[in-house]
Amino acid sequence: MERRVVVTGMGIWSCIGRNKEEVTESLRLGRSGIGYDEARKEYGFRSPLTGIVETPDLKALLHRRLRTGMSQEAMYAFMAAREALEQAHINEQYLLENEVGILFGNDSTALPTVEMHATMLEKHDTALLGSGLIFQSMNSTVNMNLSTIFHLRGINFSVSAACASGSHAIGLGAMFIRQGLQNMVLVGGAQEVNPYAMAAFDALGTFSTRVDEPAKASRPFDTERSGLVPSGGAAALVLEDYDHAVARGATIIAEVCGYGFSSNGGGISQPSSEGSYIAMQRALEDAGMTADDIDYVNAHATSTKQGDEEEAKALTRIFGGTNTWISSTKSMTGHECWMAGASEAVYSILMMQGGFVAPNINLDHIDPSAANLRLARQTIETPIQTVLSNSFGFGGTNSAVVLKKFESEKVK
Repeated sequence: MERRVVVTGMGIWSCIGRNKEEVTESLRLGRSGIGYDEARKEYGFRSPLTGIVETPDLKALLHRRLRTGMSQEAMYAFMAAREALEQAHINEQYLLENEVGILFGNDSTALPTVEMHATMLEKHDTALLGSGLIFQSMNSTVNMNLSTIFHLRGINFSVSAACASGSHAIGLGAMFIRQGLQNMVLVGGAQEVNPYAMAAFDALGTFSTRVDEPAKASRPFDTERSGLVPSGGAAALVLEDYDHAVARGATIIAEVCGYGFSSNGGGISQPSSEGSYIAMQRALEDAGMTADDIDYVNAHATSTKQGDEEEAKALTRIFGGTNTWISSTKSMTGHECWMAGASEAVYSILMMQGGFVAPNINLDHIDPSAANLRLARQTIETPIQTVLSNSFGFGGTNSAVVLKKFESEKVK
């Protein structure tokens, strides 16, 4: 019999808040975390807009030896994981005595590579690079750092799947638990926030240039959208076998009911309504649900013309004519890239707990492709029991997860 997968802890470090409480308030108020980054303008970006993410001070939390190998995204991930484990009541002693896995989405580590190159150009001596940069520059930087810091001894690898990375990490973590291979897995996604990581994206002309009003630049489903706004941070969730959670008296927050995926098999940067549709349908079938069972969809919608249109077509095929509320939290956060699938799962569960749907801000004129969708243009106070969260990425990778509010807050 397939095991149930539940969420017992969550953590978030993003441009709209440094913890669950701050983020919940921002979601409810429709508060944007987008700002103007002067460093990007000086570096040569067409668009200097980005999510403004605070760099955590880890000096009081971690020994220098542990901090040495941490990339920017690993620092964000540490803060998110720390909060998630704390909520799940998982302390160091538990981690030393029990096997816990880790699957984190991450698809770039640009900053340490640039720093290494700059040092070599100036000094021409590899001995001056130091020992930490190798661990910062590898794509598995988040996993290797968190597994070391938290003594994680279960499954351990990075999910590198563009902007669907965080969502796939949740789906794969749930699969490991369902199949009895793990009792608990720390899953999530992380995204560095520095100019070096996003310069090539800016070159594609995909970023919004609405620099006069940063908070209004990210406009999913709006006819006047001019491109996405990059962002980042980290999100983490503790996934656990239901019976295991019951046995240790854990507080269960939500249940991961479904995971769906697909690949477009087309152009490397070409979105596909058919690929989006297949991923969502698979997630619903995996959860044993239909469109009418879903209360809210957190759309991938990044505020690009073609991407939003293709997703809207797929959403209309499934949810057109239903009472399902839909919004894109990227209107507030910008596109958090590799972490987006994980952060949006956290945002969705926070909405479940708070009994509201976060608004799709800046939606002044709905794109005709989304005309038959029930888009939330302001905060909707309503019970949320079930959520479908979409994540799509370059290379045609698609992921969707279905989350359900747990019926009882405390397991007896």
